[in-house]
Amino acid sequence: MNKGTVKFFNESKGFGFIKDAESTKEYFVHANGLKENISENDEVTFDLEEGRKGLNAVNVKLA
Repeated sequence: MNKGTVKFFNESKGFGFIKDAESTKEYFVHANGLKENISENDEVTFDLEEGRKGLNAVNVKLA
């Protein structure tokens, strides 16, 4: 389980980016990968899953 911060999330389009707390890499997150509603600057935990264009954050929950 990774920890990070929601850098950007567009509710109307259903996607955004999460910045990993340890590596500072940014991961794409889609609304389908959310367990709870998130907003920009929320602290979250997440798993990573290989997507079409690289790693995606999934199972995203508020920390």
